[in-house]
Amino acid sequence: MERLVRDCFRNGGYVFAERPEEIAKRHGISRVARLASNENPDPPSAATLGCGIAALHQANRYPDERVDVLVAALKRHFGEYPFVTGVGMDGVIETLFRTLVDCGDTVAIATPTFSFYSLAAVAQGATVVPVQRRDDFSIDPKKLSAAGKDAKVVVLCSPNNPTGNATPVDAVEEVLCAISGVLFLDCAYVEFSDIDYLPLLKRYDNLVIGRTFSKVHSLAGLRIGYAFVPAWLQPYYLRAGTPFSVNNVSAAVAAAALFDTEHAERYRAQVSRWRERFRSEVKYPVLPSDANFVMVDVSPSSGDAVAGGLAANGVIVRSCRSFPGLADHYIRVSVGEDWENERFIQAINNL
Repeated sequence: MERLVRDCFRNGGYVFAERPEEIAKRHGISRVARLASNENPDPPSAATLGCGIAALHQANRYPDERVDVLVAALKRHFGEYPFVTGVGMDGVIETLFRTLVDCGDTVAIATPTFSFYSLAAVAQGATVVPVQRRDDFSIDPKKLSAAGKDAKVVVLCSPNNPTGNATPVDAVEEVLCAISGVLFLDCAYVEFSDIDYLPLLKRYDNLVIGRTFSKVHSLAGLRIGYAFVPAWLQPYYLRAGTPFSVNNVSAAVAAAALFDTEHAERYRAQVSRWRERFRSEVKYPVLPSDANFVMVDVSPSSGDAVAGGLAANGVIVRSCRSFPGLADHYIRVSVGEDWENERFIQAINNL
């Protein structure tokens, strides 16, 4: 019966980081530094979690299909933009592609980048056109515009995963002016940068900006993503979405976390401090980053070899081998707790 499985799912798939429990057991380590998944190491505040506990009392009911409690909070925080939500940024991506992309349509993606864009596009029957970034991992707006001129969706991640660099606003605007489809701008890490793309929403009706509560707000385990969308797109996105996909607990916690500015500022300061320490203290070249992680060039070693050596020392990082279009001598390292970051620096410098 396996013959019934679609060809696009027979091989490959998203590559996950190795589980901390497996590494700890293999190497006899009691405490593992988790620096592979770009998570916020701090749990949500007690007040934020309290909103989720209150919402649990209505777990017998289906959630609000429009996620009004979260959308209202987003409007109070950002202003009267049209918003949509999803189960993490991944859910936003899937629903956006489901809304717009027919079998045979083109999706252009600036690479190397987050692999799920391509996986979701292929699952929708799209033809994926990868557009290679420059040697410094910046985009060439003219090259991306030419490749995506007739694409249904053009995908750009900024700050980019795994390279960490942000794309200037004027470069994004150049692409918006040149393409006939929608630009999906993934801003999962924008809170760790000084860049602001929101003013573009007032001038372009082909821009979707995706964001997430997984990083700066510490809610990776609750899977909450959202997007600023043009008004024309919102009703169709809602129609295409999986019914009741965002649960009441996640929505309530996210709505509260949005206003927990002290929590967010504390981690932003942590990220800023440790990005500089990584660049100054790690013996390998550490690329400039606008995100809560850095990418490290470990040549002449491979990313897999260095990630394996660090795992043996109780530090989990992400080998970048699974990112198409990226040479196999990079690792990605999240900013974690102080002890985790210190252990990483010591371990990588001793390899």
